Amino acid sequence: MQTSVNFNIPKKLAIRLVPLEDQIPRILELGLRELNAASQSGFDGTAEVMEFLASLPDPEEILALHPSEELQNRISGLLEKNRTTGLIPEQQQEWEQYQYLEHLVRIAKARAYIKLKGA
Repeated sequence: MQTSVNFNIPKKLAIRLVPLEDQIPRILELGLRELNAASQSGFDGTAEVMEFLASLPDPEEILALHPSEELQNRISGLLEKNRTTGLIPEQQQEWEQYQYLEHLVRIAKARAYIKLKGA
């Protein structure tokens, strides 16, 4: 079942959407996912890494991947806080998510290296 929705958007955005008219439901769904993910604790900075990996980059691009300055600063802040005062449960969960993300990136880099060696 489909429903029609009318809303006002800036003219510049409307012009950009015209050629994508058949993809608007998907665009909205992806946008809503991004908004929901961004509001979750511990997700800051990780979306860009996951989106990069999901784009199926070349092995060279994977090997060159480094955290953004913002992400690196957040991780460094958590490390420092853990060394000095300790992490509260929410920060501990965030730290564990970053560790898992690092694990995924290491796997991607290892596979990229193997792929380059075999080429």
